[in-house]
Order: sequence, then structure tokens, then C-alpha cells
Amino acid sequence: MKVGVLAVQGAFIEHENILNKLGISTIELRKKSDLDMDFDRLILPGGESTVQGKLLGDLDMFNGLKERIMSGMPVLATCAGLILLAENIVNDSRSWFKTLPVSVVRNAYGRQLGSFHYDGIMEGIGIFPMEFIRAPYIESVADGVEILAHVDDKITAVKYKKQLGLSFHPELSDNYNIHKMFLEM
Repeated sequence: MKVGVLAVQGAFIEHENILNKLGISTIELRKKSDLDMDFDRLILPGGESTVQGKLLGDLDMFNGLKERIMSGMPVLATCAGLILLAENIVNDSRSWFKTLPVSVVRNAYGRQLGSFHYDGIMEGIGIFPMEFIRAPYIESVADGVEILAHVDDKITAVKYKKQLGLSFHPELSDNYNIHKMFLEM
């Protein structure tokens, strides 16, 4: 198994470190030709969704990645990655892949000072340490989307087909259970 990690911006190295500790090889996706390499899973990391979306277009990587997601490649999307997958962004007119039938609110918990840690229940895992950094939350989901976690009354993790979308950063934790869940998809 090999995981492609979008590495144009954001917290990609942290995901790679966890996967390496789990014995999984990774490749960094930085340019269009990287999409020709063999990988069977994809991570869209946290970072700045606007920057990542623009770079995916500028680097001509957008269509190749969308085709893989649409064909059923398992994908783990955290924070900005969740925004890239979302069908609708409530407080932004832009959208990118639109493969995850959810509506998200960008920077829903405020600026950097609004970042926080929360030990919450993740369906199928149990208590999980959740790190929220300028995080979105999921305002609504379509039929077929499984809700995996909440913080207060806000949806913070979902699964749809082979797409796992999280508002928080599991790569900033010493708990690898979400990455294991992703690898088992």
C-alpha cells in the first residue's frame, strides 16, 4: 500500500510521519507528474484551503486528483482538506472538488486564538484527542453521509463512501487510530 499526500502547502509532513510509523510508504504530490506515480490512497491535509485550491489549479493537479476521488480512491481530508472536498462552503463562494455532499463553514471557530483541544468521541474509535486550528465545522450533510463525531452540537467528522472528512487535525496527536481507520477503508 502506498499513500499519496498532497504536499503543496499545509500539515502534510505530520501525516507522513504517522504513516511511516505504521509501516506505510508515502509519496508527496507536489506537481502534475507526481500523479503518474503509483498510489492507492490520498491525504488532503490541513493548511489554507484557498491557497491549496489555487495551487491545485495552477499546477494542473485538480482534475487528476478529482478523477481518483470520484473513482473511489480512499481519501482522508483534514481541516482545509475537508473544505476542498465539500460540495458547499456556506461562507465562501468558492468550491473545489465537490465530492463530499456536506456544507461546511470555514474558520467556524474563529481566528488562530480560537484554536482549541477537545477529547471527543469518534464513532468506531472511542475517545480521540481533537486539535482544532482555525477549523471549519460541518453544518449539514446529505443522505448517505455517516456522522462520526460532534463537538457540542457541531458535526466535526463524517464518512461518505471512501471519503473521511475531519474538521480537526488527527496528525497532531499520538493516537493513530484515525489513520488506521483510513488505511482499512
